[in-house]
Amino acid sequence: MQLAAIIVSLVLIAVGVALFGRAVVQIYRFVRLGQNVPAGTRTNDPTQRTITVAKEFLGHTRMNKWGIVGFAHWFVAVGFFSLLLTIVNAIGQLFKADWILPVIGEWPPYNVFVEFLGTMTTLGILTLIVIRQLNRPGRPGRKSRFAGSNTGQAYFVEAVILIVGVCIFTLHALEGAQHHVDGYEASFFVSYPVVAWFRGMDLSTLQNLTYFFAGLKIATSFIWMITVALKTDMGVAWHRFLAFPNIFFKRESEGGVALGALQPMASNGELVDFEDPGEDDVYGVSQIEHFSWKGILDFSTCTECGRCQSQCPAWNTGKPLSPKLLIMSLRDHAHAKAPYLLAGGGKDMEGNEKATEEQLANVPAAALAEAERPLIGTLEENGVIDPDVLWSCTTCGACVEQCPVDIEHIDHIVDMRRYQVMIESAFPSEAGTMLKNLEKKGNPWGLAKKQRVEWTKEVDFEVPIVGKDIEDLTEVDYLYWVGCAGALEDRAKKTTKAFAELLHMAGVKFAIMGGDEKCTGDSARRLGNEPLFQQLGQENVAMLNMAYGEDEEDESTKKPKSAKKIVATCPHCFNTIANEYPQLGGEFEVIHHTQLLQHLIDEGKLVPVTPVDGLITYHDPCYLGRHNKVYTPPREIMSAVPGLRQQEMHRHKERGFCCGAGGARMWMEERIGKRINNERVDEALSLNPDIVSTACPFCLVMLTDSVNGKKAASESGSATGVKAKETLQVVDVAQLLLDSVKTPADPAGAAEAESAPEPEPVK
Repeated sequence: MQLAAIIVSLVLIAVGVALFGRAVVQIYRFVRLGQNVPAGTRTNDPTQRTITVAKEFLGHTRMNKWGIVGFAHWFVAVGFFSLLLTIVNAIGQLFKADWILPVIGEWPPYNVFVEFLGTMTTLGILTLIVIRQLNRPGRPGRKSRFAGSNTGQAYFVEAVILIVGVCIFTLHALEGAQHHVDGYEASFFVSYPVVAWFRGMDLSTLQNLTYFFAGLKIATSFIWMITVALKTDMGVAWHRFLAFPNIFFKRESEGGVALGALQPMASNGELVDFEDPGEDDVYGVSQIEHFSWKGILDFSTCTECGRCQSQCPAWNTGKPLSPKLLIMSLRDHAHAKAPYLLAGGGKDMEGNEKATEEQLANVPAAALAEAERPLIGTLEENGVIDPDVLWSCTTCGACVEQCPVDIEHIDHIVDMRRYQVMIESAFPSEAGTMLKNLEKKGNPWGLAKKQRVEWTKEVDFEVPIVGKDIEDLTEVDYLYWVGCAGALEDRAKKTTKAFAELLHMAGVKFAIMGGDEKCTGDSARRLGNEPLFQQLGQENVAMLNMAYGEDEEDESTKKPKSAKKIVATCPHCFNTIANEYPQLGGEFEVIHHTQLLQHLIDEGKLVPVTPVDGLITYHDPCYLGRHNKVYTPPREIMSAVPGLRQQEMHRHKERGFCCGAGGARMWMEERIGKRINNERVDEALSLNPDIVSTACPFCLVMLTDSVNGKKAASESGSATGVKAKETLQVVDVAQLLLDSVKTPADPAGAAEAESAPEPEPVK
C-alpha cells in the first residue's frame, strides 16, 4: 500500500503543479485580452488596497452579512490557505508513517491550531453542503439563489473539501496515537477519543491507515488541482485565488463597492472625448474584448453563489435578468472565444477581420463559431446576452452590494447599453421620447422651462430665485436643487412644497435656480447615452459655478473658501451632483433633504408636536440607501413624529427592494413578469400599514401608482392578493414632518435644544 500511495501521489503532484502553473499563465493572458483602464484608476494607493484585501478576506465583511453562511465559509476559506502545511506533512507520512514537521511538529500551539481549524473547516463545509441542499433549485425553483449555477462543479468542490478535512482530522489523530499520547492533551482536544481508539490498534494497522489517509488527502487535493487547471472557467473553484486580485483592483481603494457614480466612458485606456474622439475609440461594449481587463477578471471570479440573483428585483419578478447568469454567460463566452482572440483575431469598427488566415489556421472551430456570436442578441440571433436581459436592469445596486468578490455588475451592464444606444440605436422606444425631451427641453417630460418655477406660486411665502431675487448663492445657506420631478410632476411637487415650507419655518436661507437648469442627466447616463449626460452635466456645472460667483481659494486645499452647499429632494439628483459632477469639474457639497431635516429637528428649529397616528413602513430609495448609505435620517425623522409606529418591511436598508424606476426604467414599459412596484407594495401591504413613506420622487410615483391600482381593483372586485386600505397614504417623509410641525400649539418654553453638528455632505 505504501509504495502504491507514494507512486500515485508523486505522479499526481507533478502533473497537478505543472498544469496549474500553465493555467495561471493562461488566465493572465486571458484577462489581458480586455482593454486597458485609465491610468491610476485601479492601482492607486497600493498600500490601502492591500489593507482592503486583508480586511475583506480576514473579516469576511460581505459574507458575514449572511450569518451562519459567512461564519462557516470563513473557516473553509481560511483553512484552505492556513492548512497548506498539512499537505507537506502528508507527503512525509507517505514515506514514514510517524513523520512530523520539523520544529513545529511537536509544538503544542501549532497542533492546537491544526486540530481546531481542521475540525472547523470540516464542520464549515458540512454546514455549507446542508445549506445548498436546503436551497437547491429543484425545491424552491426560481427563488433559489443556486438556480442556474453549475451544481455538479459545486458538489465536486464541496466533496473535495470534505474529504480533505476528514483526512486532516484523521491524520492528526493517527499522529497522536503513534506518538503515544497517554492522557488528554490540549493538542488533541477534539480528536482525543479517536486517538484513544487508534491506540488500541497494532503498529502495522496504524501505519497502513496513515498511508491510506495521507495518499487519499494528496490524491484528492491534486485531482482537484488538475481538474481546475484544465477548466479555467470553473469560477466556483478559481474564485479562491482570483478574489484577491479582483478585490485589490476594485474601483474604491478604501473598500467601497462600485455604487454611486458611474465611470466615464473609456476606450483603449483613455477617457473618450466626445468633442474630439479618437479614430479608434470604441463606444461602449459590443464585443467581449471591449470590456476592460478588470471586467474579464470580474467574469472569471464569479463563484456562482447567487447572492446577487436572490436580491435582484428583476429576477424576483419573473424577468430574464439574473446578475449571476449574466456574468456567467459573459465568462463562458469569453473563455470559449479566447483561443480566437489569443491568435490575434478580432473585428474592427467596420466588422473586418484583423487576423490573417495563417494566424487563425490552428484556432479550434468552436472558438471561431463563438467569435461570430453577437454579444447582444436574441435567442434566434444566437446572442450571448438577450436585449430583454440588458434592459430589465434598474441599476438598484443590490447585486453589487451583495457580491462577496466585488464584481461590478452595473458598470458592465451600462457599458453594453452604451453601445446599443449610441451606435445601434437599439433600445426600448419609450425611452427615445425621454431622450428627445432631454435634448430639446432639458427635462424628461418635455415641458417648458418656465414651468419649473410654477410651484412657487402655490406657497404663501417668497422663494428666492438666483439672478432674480438674489445676485448669487453666497447670500443663502443652501441652493435647493428641486429637480425635474420635484418641479414638474404633480405628486412630487407636494414634497417640494412641503420641504420648502419646512425650510422657511426653520429660518433656513435658501434659493432655487430660475428654470435655466437642466436635468442632471441621471436617466440618460444609465440608459447608455453618455454624450447627452455629459452635455447636460457640463451645462449645469457651468451654471452652478456661475451662480456661486467668484470665490477666493484656500491656499492649503486649493478649494473655494466658501462651501457650495446644495440640498436635493431627489436621490438621483443628489447622487449625480455629489458623485458624478466632480468628473465634469463640479465640486459641490451635497446633502439629501432628509439629512437636513434631521439636523433641523436635532437643533430644535423644527419641532414635531401634532401626532400622526398609524402604522408606517419606510421604503428605502436605492440611490439614497445602497448607493449613498443614507439610511438613518428618514427613520429618525419618523421617530420624531409623535403617534407613528414604525415597522420595517422584510427587505430593507442594504437589502431594500427597488421600486422599479431606476436605471431609466421610469421611462420604459414593464411588459415581462410582475411589475416591480407591485411586488414592493405587496410586501408593504403584508404589514397592513396606514402609511407607506419614502424619500424619492421616483419611488413616490411608482408606489402611488401601485397602491392606486390596487384600490381601483378592490372597488371593481378584481383585486387579488393583499388588498390596500382605502385610507392608505404614500407620502414623502417631508410631508409627514410638515403635518406634525404645522400646529397652532406654541412649543415655546420647551428647553432649547443643543446645537447639533451639521450633516456631513457627500463630497
